[in-house]
Amino acid sequence: MAQLPILRYEEKIAETVEKNPVVVIIGETGSGKSTQLSQILRRRGYTKAGCIAVTQPRRVAAVAVSRRVAEELDVKLGEEVGYAIRFEDRTSERTSIKYLTDGVLLRESLSNPELNQYSVIILDEAHERSLNTDILLGLMKRLVKLRASNLKVLITSATLDGEKVSRFFSDCPILNVPGKLFPVEIQHSSERAKSYVEASLKTAIDIHTHEPEGDVLIFMTGQDDIEKLVMKLEERIKNLEEGSCMDAMILPLHGSLPPELQVRVFSPPPANCRRFIVSTNIAETSLTVDGVVYVIDAGFVKQRQYNPSTGMYSLDTIQISKVQARQRAGRAGRTRPGKCYRLYPSMIYEDDFLDATVPEIQRSSLAGTVLYLKSLDLPDIDILKFDFLDPPSSEALEDALKQLYLIDAIDEDGSITHLGRTMSELPLEPSLSRTLLEANECGCLSQALTVAAMLSAETTLFLGQSKNTEKKRKHPPSNLPDGSGLGDHIQLLQIYEHWHQTGYNIDWCKENNLQVRGMMFVKDVRKQLCQIIQKIAKGSTDVHPSSVLKADEDGLLPNFAIYHELIATTRPYMRNVCAVEVHWVRPIIAKLDKLNISKLSGGTRLSDEKVESETLDLPKDDNNADAAQALDDRESRILAARERFLARSAKASK
Repeated sequence: MAQLPILRYEEKIAETVEKNPVVVIIGETGSGKSTQLSQILRRRGYTKAGCIAVTQPRRVAAVAVSRRVAEELDVKLGEEVGYAIRFEDRTSERTSIKYLTDGVLLRESLSNPELNQYSVIILDEAHERSLNTDILLGLMKRLVKLRASNLKVLITSATLDGEKVSRFFSDCPILNVPGKLFPVEIQHSSERAKSYVEASLKTAIDIHTHEPEGDVLIFMTGQDDIEKLVMKLEERIKNLEEGSCMDAMILPLHGSLPPELQVRVFSPPPANCRRFIVSTNIAETSLTVDGVVYVIDAGFVKQRQYNPSTGMYSLDTIQISKVQARQRAGRAGRTRPGKCYRLYPSMIYEDDFLDATVPEIQRSSLAGTVLYLKSLDLPDIDILKFDFLDPPSSEALEDALKQLYLIDAIDEDGSITHLGRTMSELPLEPSLSRTLLEANECGCLSQALTVAAMLSAETTLFLGQSKNTEKKRKHPPSNLPDGSGLGDHIQLLQIYEHWHQTGYNIDWCKENNLQVRGMMFVKDVRKQLCQIIQKIAKGSTDVHPSSVLKADEDGLLPNFAIYHELIATTRPYMRNVCAVEVHWVRPIIAKLDKLNISKLSGGTRLSDEKVESETLDLPKDDNNADAAQALDDRESRILAARERFLARSAKASK
């Protein structure tokens, strides 16, 4: 492997990091910053004091980069090098380099605000200005003051405004690492085509028939456009005169692809074969594909925009920024001089393109962000004055506060409620978290978990909806439930329940045009939500890993158990555990309900305390009739309320 540019600066990087708590590293495209920085710091001994965390804005990048680093270090992925993304954790106690999405790091900070497990935190691809990265920038500013002696923070980017970030972190040093190995020739179209898909197709065929060997990277706006162009390219190349040009492979690349299909783009093509990689903007910076010589840039991206005045999201196809255009061009020229074909005139680029991408924090709903900040319990945080690199509008923050107040996550004084704190522990939008808590009250938690998991799928589950009309006609008619006329949420519930009845049969998904990977993802999400909600309900005490007590197919342990002892290691554990039925302990529950400490001690009788009736914070599971009966049992509810009352009383008397 040719030496990456960043390795020539290893001594300078190590020296600067050693002397400063925060360093900004501007590493141009192809410099190797994502894969090499963590290894440089590992060689310098930083993993002896803790793990090195490297955040990525995208799940695909976190997985792909960790896999690459594991290969370079010749270790098994998930051991010394691992990754953690939402609903998937491939790390171990041995992990010393951990790639994770910025959202996962935020969630970890809820249980460990000082993030003591990390000696170094690298915020990679910060120029993408994802919502979570912007929040992390604000939190890192606070954290380096608390842990100045034992924490290093690196902010890395290809095109970030380094001066601006440096000022944000009290004029911290900036290192610039060059990246592009070969020049890239930029060619602009004379006019903007009516269809960027057709224009991309024509340009791709022209390259294939007239240009020397080298892979072609084509930027599209989303999965639908990618599939459309892939199909058209396959058809056109198949119809080219045999022997007129080299062979071709056409590979899609987007976040909804299963990992085994994503990794194909990192494998070199066979001899005398050109690859066409049709990708979303994930290939702008997050992933580097070796072998790309030609880039086709239509100049568009699909972007979600939130309007706080209407409370609605829109998914719009908009022009990219000049920063994004430069990033796309930079993907060529990695192995030899390259070319970038911009399917728009240079005048449009100069006059109409924004200089930089609008940060996600300025175009998103901030309900989840504000709930997270509230849950930190930091007394000096004023949401409307929080120190963001680029503050969102006051209208957006006010909208978030109103949303949280209306769903009882915060009270009228702005303090986080018990409900809000519970909601923050769930890796869902606050509205979905609130739905699950309300479903527990109403006795339909199992169904709500299913709907929440189905809504969390990262792509459409219905294959026919992402295909063109001609391709849809080739599918046999589907026998999927129709929601009984009650709506889409009920249809999603019915579909999952039908699949459950088949024993999660993959062939059933295929027969009904459902995306197999998407459905398996939903099943895994539901299982993990079940486990999270059970942990929330039962508190922070877990069954010790050495126990032979078995969980059910959803990963849930029995709702009632006896244990011999509680031990505290990294967290509280029950040891020597056995499942019990609630009716076995009802006599004891009855005695506890009548228990009066003052009378037992011989003192005066306590006046009758009116104990507020509280719902037992345990999920109901329709797969377990005994558990459901126990959850509804009035005596159990009174016992739980009494125990909480006595705990509060004991605490107050100290």
